[in-house]
Amino acid sequence: MTARELISFLDIIEKLKMTVRHNVMRSGRVESVAEHSWRLAVMAMLAAGEEEGLDRDRVIRLALVHDLGEAITGDIPAFIKTDENRKTEREAIAELCGSLPEKESVELKALFSELDEMNTPEARFMKALDKCEAVLSHNEADISTWLPLEYDLQLTYGQKECSYFPFTRELRRELEADSVKKIENG
Repeated sequence: MTARELISFLDIIEKLKMTVRHNVMRSGRVESVAEHSWRLAVMAMLAAGEEEGLDRDRVIRLALVHDLGEAITGDIPAFIKTDENRKTEREAIAELCGSLPEKESVELKALFSELDEMNTPEARFMKALDKCEAVLSHNEADISTWLPLEYDLQLTYGQKECSYFPFTRELRRELEADSVKKIENG
């Protein structure tokens, strides 16, 4: 990859710093996709070592790239995302991969394929952490920013994804306890 090719790709994904998510941070500012992805990558770095046999570097790479398509599509909250949205996101990912030299394109396509198929422990672990990061972010937000459906979502979101690993089960239980306290205290 040349320096110019790297700059061109970074110009595309720079949009992730400006693309907002459906989450208001503790400060009252809306979170960007880039901020979410950064914290998820830190979670991956710290938590992947808690599960024996996981390739930590792969979990981190999956976390770093998992929302790159949103540089083109924008963020669509999971509770309203459709199959058509997922198709559009896959097309955006193909467009992003196509903008890279072959070696990097092949690597990125392999990571996205792994995420799409969810057939590796690393992809499943990253997906569980992604769900946990969303619950954590909402717990940190002022409850007045929650939509009515989020009261139930905070207690159910990511339960299935987190069930596969002891660490993510424990993390999800702790986050649920925090959600219950937040809801009770209004």
